[in-house]
Amino acid sequence: MIFHRVFRLASIPLMLLWMAAAPLHAQGLLRDSDIEYGLKQLATPVLSAAGLNPNRVKILVVNSSSLNAFVVGNDAIFVHYGLINRMKNAPMLQAVLAHEAAHIANGHIVRRMGNLASARTASGLGLALAAVAAATTGSGAAASGIAIGTQSSAQRQFFKHTRAEEASADQSGIRFLKSAGIRPSGMSEVLEIFSGQDLLSETRQDPYLRSHPLSRDRLRAVKGFVAAYGDDGKDDPTAAYWFERVKGKLSAYTRAPKWTLRRLEETPYPDVRLLREAVAEHRQSRTKQALSAIDKAIARRPNDPFLHEQRGQILFETRNFQAATAAYARAVKLAPNDALILSGYGRALLVQDDVRGAKRALEKARSIDFRDGSMMRDLSVAYARNGEQGMAALITAERYALSGRMKDAGIHAKRAAGLLPAGSGPRQRADDVLNAAQRAAKRR
Repeated sequence: MIFHRVFRLASIPLMLLWMAAAPLHAQGLLRDSDIEYGLKQLATPVLSAAGLNPNRVKILVVNSSSLNAFVVGNDAIFVHYGLINRMKNAPMLQAVLAHEAAHIANGHIVRRMGNLASARTASGLGLALAAVAAATTGSGAAASGIAIGTQSSAQRQFFKHTRAEEASADQSGIRFLKSAGIRPSGMSEVLEIFSGQDLLSETRQDPYLRSHPLSRDRLRAVKGFVAAYGDDGKDDPTAAYWFERVKGKLSAYTRAPKWTLRRLEETPYPDVRLLREAVAEHRQSRTKQALSAIDKAIARRPNDPFLHEQRGQILFETRNFQAATAAYARAVKLAPNDALILSGYGRALLVQDDVRGAKRALEKARSIDFRDGSMMRDLSVAYARNGEQGMAALITAERYALSGRMKDAGIHAKRAAGLLPAGSGPRQRADDVLNAAQRAAKRR
């Protein structure tokens, strides 16, 4: 999780934020290892039924209270936290994921990316940024997420699915739900939320409706698909638990702490109630109460890495760095390949002046998931403090590129290129960022 001095959000002070492409008004991602793990548990049966690899398609939360979900590539599904907070049960959220997975499985995104070259939207959609991300990670999958929140009419057109695509995604999504043993009527329950909004002016509609055309005919068709496939999915206690945990933690971060504390008893799982209480108390700077709550949650689930990470975050943000490092170390031991946990551990080690240990943890985090801007900032600091100025400049350049600040990325990439050995992998990465920055400048 994030230290308060970087990328801090006034309304959501504890969540990790990764800013997406260029505009300052662009929405970002709320990065949290616990929430992303829970979403993966909910998505896995749906993605598997769609023929997609659950380990390659991430479910990421967009920092917006509006209702929307979308895909821009084949490696991630983006869901606004506002939509998650409106879901009433696991099948509804899984229906959203199934629908978006269908857009991937049915080739809608591949076709759009293929048409993009002639759409004259390279600047608005950040294709230069996509090229940098691909070069950074060695694959084209990094391109997803590059255009969150940009406001151009070209991008709105890119995101807007046709009615034929929506009908295809609805039917495929219901088939995926049925195959996964999930109640398909979750799909119609989601669409009921937007029922009647098609009569509103576009400026008053939820973003979901503007990108996913809804009509009475579509809703009737979905109900027909549900009836045809049969609505006999079984209740999955694991899915129910992770739904409550994802929604509970998100609402604890995105709603007022007093609102959360008044509604703790609405959560049926004691450990989730305690987690929500810890978050709410911490947001009110009541550290003793926050630690008491998270310790009680850990007592119920001692091998849960995300609860230990939450404890580490509380301690870190109250400047108890030694204890925070120990809590993060426990979390890393329990989840050694979780990039966000590794990032928090690296940050704690860096503050403790264990530069080598921090660099190891942060490098591993970056190799798993490059999207965390806070991690990349810390990694550049670790390189600089270790005397590796060329690598520090390179990571800074990549961080700016991934946030869409191509001019700043070019400045640091040029510096990195002058410090890194010619022909080396890092030098090639610096050249790639520099070339992308130069192309972006020419498009202006």
